Amino acid sequence: MCGIVGYIGPREAYPILIKGLHRLEYRGYDSAGIALLDGSLRLYKTSGKVSDLEDKIKGNNLSGNIGIGHTRWATHGEPNDSNAHPHCSTSGNMALIHNGIIENYASLKKELINRGYHFRSNTDTEVLIHLIEETKLQEGVDLTEAVRIALNHVIGAYAIVLVSKDNPDMLIAAKKGSPLVIGIGKNEFFIASDASPIVEYTKNVVYLDEEEMAVIPRQGRLKIKTIRNQEKTPYIHHLEMQLSAIEKEGFPHFMLKEIYEQPRSVKDSMRGRLNASKGVVALGGIIDYQQAFVNARRIIIVACGTSWHAGLVGECLFEDLTRIPVEVEYASEFRYRNPIIYEGDIVIAISQSGETADTLAAVELAKAKGAIIIGICNVVGSSIARATHAGSYTHAGPEIGVASTKAFTAQVVVLALMALSVADKKGTIPKPRFHQLINELESIPEKLEKTLEVNQQIEELSHIFFNARNFLYLGRGYNFPVALEGALKLKEISYIHAEGYPAAEMKHGPIALIDENMPVVVIATKKGSYEKVVSNIQEVKARKGVIIALITQGDTTVRQMADYVIEIPETDEIFVPIVATIPLQLLSYHIAVLRGCNVDQPRNLAKSVTVE
Repeated sequence: MCGIVGYIGPREAYPILIKGLHRLEYRGYDSAGIALLDGSLRLYKTSGKVSDLEDKIKGNNLSGNIGIGHTRWATHGEPNDSNAHPHCSTSGNMALIHNGIIENYASLKKELINRGYHFRSNTDTEVLIHLIEETKLQEGVDLTEAVRIALNHVIGAYAIVLVSKDNPDMLIAAKKGSPLVIGIGKNEFFIASDASPIVEYTKNVVYLDEEEMAVIPRQGRLKIKTIRNQEKTPYIHHLEMQLSAIEKEGFPHFMLKEIYEQPRSVKDSMRGRLNASKGVVALGGIIDYQQAFVNARRIIIVACGTSWHAGLVGECLFEDLTRIPVEVEYASEFRYRNPIIYEGDIVIAISQSGETADTLAAVELAKAKGAIIIGICNVVGSSIARATHAGSYTHAGPEIGVASTKAFTAQVVVLALMALSVADKKGTIPKPRFHQLINELESIPEKLEKTLEVNQQIEELSHIFFNARNFLYLGRGYNFPVALEGALKLKEISYIHAEGYPAAEMKHGPIALIDENMPVVVIATKKGSYEKVVSNIQEVKARKGVIIALITQGDTTVRQMADYVIEIPETDEIFVPIVATIPLQLLSYHIAVLRGCNVDQPRNLAKSVTVE
């Protein structure tokens, strides 16, 4: 982790690298660096931001039309200049950038030290560049072969790009467990962790598969082979991403832009899949597995973070509509506890990036045990999308803000479409109810537009609470995951401690925390267990808690009880999470802005967690 960019071709590399690093800032990082080759190999790196790197290297020689750049999110070694990438070989002839973790770096490092190598950093990455140089010297092979042999000794995950003074007309890249994409231009190539630094220059890309390495020439054809020496034919994908999608377009932050994009992103998630007038729900990506859903004994949903919260909503949807038992698992726990998986079980893996390391590992584990793997991802061509048997893209568009917003609502929409489709085929939902629900789902984008009108009210509300030290979020049924997601958003971007709880569980412990200084956000929409939630509000009020209630438009009962209310349009209980989460996103956003937090790049967080 976390961001890679590279260029080889006729242009000056530095402007492309720096712009690419800025495009990758959303992934989260703590240091940055570049290497440029123009006769000599020059490295520039620093802890801090890309702008700090720019300031540091002003006045230096930045020429060269081959180069690599990196933004680092620390795993081995603290964030400082020495640990920043790129890392250089002992000879000074090669430089390497790396995302991922070399798990056996300690044993490799010990062996290299015994052979006389000295280390300037505390990173696992420096071990790899020395290993490549040692392999080249000891085996008497060319650089490409040295990289291939060295990678066969590595245990762990990597996406690497290597530049060499002795091989000035090529870059070498390789990937295992961490994403890497190669853009193909006219007599030039671009390399990056994702498509955002590339889309400005070309729409033609190649995604490296697991354990593949690429020899990227200054001129000529891209060559790909596996680290087992099997040649591969590059498959060129066409990017659908537009440059405007990764720019702020007048918004102060990407997060606010992406909150406001949700009426469109939700509509795009349904486009071509839902036709209420014809009574049709069809997801082409899973059509061959519809019968497997109908016959399934159970469904297991694996995910992390916000995607896990979407999975909890999915559990309610599938059990409610299809009567299939569902388990929702943290991917990071699922993969390590020897789970019981039966052949024919359906495992739904949810990941915005499609690169989440723990979720990808859970997919491989479940697949090996005979499960049918269905993916829900946002990024076309991502590792999870390629590893699953089938699945559906959310079509939410690029999400630059580290804290997920539109990804969550798009994931819930896709889960709802899946559940409705299976329920209709299985006959577990009456036809009138089915038609009512798909008509209501089709109206959700319009209701999201209406919901966004509360932004000004929430901005004013945030002035009251931005100095709070703790928040409690309560919800029941479909709204319990909304409470969890609301609390997570506040923690992520404002650094205020917040917890989400099932409303009924409050009196089993958390009620002890409630006093006049505790803001309690209650999702109290007029669906589901409304009367029970009203009782929970009374319990909080009796202990002088401050209630911020999210209510259905026109509700007077809770309005009279709560200290502050936020109204949302009425919708069916199963779709409330899509609508109710938006005011909570806005509340977190405005509180974080008032606290002076870096909303798009919260401290210590990375957008795509591609390491364990």
